[in-house]
Amino acid sequence: MRFLRYIGCAVLLFAFAACEDGPTPTSGPPTPPMAGGATTIFDATSNAYSTPAPNLGGEALARHMGGDAAFEAAFVSAPAQVNAGLGPVFNNNACVACHPRDGRGRPPFPGEAAQSMFLRISVPGTANDGSGGPAPVPNFGTQLFDKSIFGLTPMASFEIIYLETAGSFADGEPYLLQSPAYRIVDEYRELPAGLMWSPRVAPPVFGRGLLEAIPEANILARADEADADGDGISGKPNWVWDYATGQTALGRFGLKASNPTLRQQVAGAYRGDMGVTNPHFPVESSYGTDLWDGLDDEPELDEETLGLTTFYVQTLAVPARRNLTDPKVRRGEQLFRQAKCGSCHVSEQRTGSLAGVPEVSNQVIYPYTDLLLHDMGEGLADGRPDFDADGREWKTPPLWGIGLSNVVNGHTLFLHDGRARSLLEAILWHGGEGEASREAVRNMSPEDRRALIAFLESL
Repeated sequence: MRFLRYIGCAVLLFAFAACEDGPTPTSGPPTPPMAGGATTIFDATSNAYSTPAPNLGGEALARHMGGDAAFEAAFVSAPAQVNAGLGPVFNNNACVACHPRDGRGRPPFPGEAAQSMFLRISVPGTANDGSGGPAPVPNFGTQLFDKSIFGLTPMASFEIIYLETAGSFADGEPYLLQSPAYRIVDEYRELPAGLMWSPRVAPPVFGRGLLEAIPEANILARADEADADGDGISGKPNWVWDYATGQTALGRFGLKASNPTLRQQVAGAYRGDMGVTNPHFPVESSYGTDLWDGLDDEPELDEETLGLTTFYVQTLAVPARRNLTDPKVRRGEQLFRQAKCGSCHVSEQRTGSLAGVPEVSNQVIYPYTDLLLHDMGEGLADGRPDFDADGREWKTPPLWGIGLSNVVNGHTLFLHDGRARSLLEAILWHGGEGEASREAVRNMSPEDRRALIAFLESL
């Protein structure tokens, strides 16, 4: 019997979060164009997210290009001479397939199979491996795999419908927001009661090495979990499991900051998204399910390739800001400050040292993130905890390069599941700690709203 279920969920892929500490100036110099410090490129074409950092050279550039090839390599099922090891169940067969041009994925269109979107799943409780992470779903794990190698059945697939909600700005101009509902179909086993889920669209991957190089102390200095200063903002770190060290560490990567390092993030994507085992995660993602092949093979990806792919993601360039002297953009930046968006989307950060990657070390950067968790309200809650992040909390993602999304990826679908059809719709989804900023935008004049969007499009 088919298990049919509609899932209503609203989680941010990126959140234009809420309020800034203390008084905020309404004027002043614009944010500098060098968004990625010395890794910045002045390229506003479709290559803006997929260019090596300009300060790479010699052996480092050769490693980056080797990682580029690995990022684009498509895996196939064994036995094969090259890139064997796909599956047995998976969501896609290559890194670039989920992150086209190193950019943002999108939800599937009606009648289309998902390519750069999947569902994370779990049941109440925590994993029994001592990590403190989400508890896997019996016979499914923690990710719903909608594809499989020849001769096997995928775990399940899903469909999406959209429900529209009408609203209006303070000046009376109407708007419509669309909320997706997910129907899980064709599951190979019955899903249990109490299933928790979170739809995920793949985010851009450029600039990640710079974020990894921000000193932990700098991130924790902005945390205010108990809102001791009473400003309504309670940035919180996510303490997660580092599988390489076997210890708890500060999370930085993923929508809930559930990975402490890029190596773990990359290794987890190989094993989780493609079913390709590796030195970091040598056990098949299908282990413990009826789809496991029962083989205790050597890792399907070697240490060298894992290292090259990680280095590639660490050393992608960041596109420069544009149109800094445009009066509308300048006005929009002032409005961004007035709406107090910058206490979560912190404009300026400084990197420390990242071992093996001097190109991203000791840089002044402008990513517009604090890398902390924030409560974004019930409307954006997925109800699925992830380590210390509860079902209403999400990491502030960076905004740099967001104005080039349409140029690079051919769409302006934002948020974790692509529900927002524009940057303005993404803002209007805010709740919780972001509610005050959302209301500030909702009360702006049409001219000021256009200026705010012009500023975001300049990033």
